[in-house]
Amino acid sequence: MGVQKNIVVDGKEVPFKASAAVPRLYRLKFRRDIYIDFAKLESGIEENNPEQSMMGIESLEIFENIAYIMAKHADPENVPSEPDEWLEQFGIFSIYEVLPQLLALWGLNMETQSTAKKTSPN
Repeated sequence: MGVQKNIVVDGKEVPFKASAAVPRLYRLKFRRDIYIDFAKLESGIEENNPEQSMMGIESLEIFENIAYIMAKHADPENVPSEPDEWLEQFGIFSIYEVLPQLLALWGLNMETQSTAKKTSPN
């Protein structure tokens, strides 16, 4: 199931999907915990003002990896098998424009899962 949304990245509409499978896909591909990485990105975006500072290299890599996994999950047949190949289709774009939308999509997915558990007859 999950939640899907098209987000404009460098002038192109890109489908992204959040579901319960994303943490597993992320862990298998990058050997990292997506929950910890999302928390780092959320604190980084709050602490940094896009006009005054830039996120660190690690945060940019985490963002790229999460965006890649969510795009691959939404469109597995058209997204390449490696993040670098996927990123090649874009020019420069602002993490500050795309990241909040990915965070919101992830939040919607978490709300959907919580609601389903609350209404479950078990």
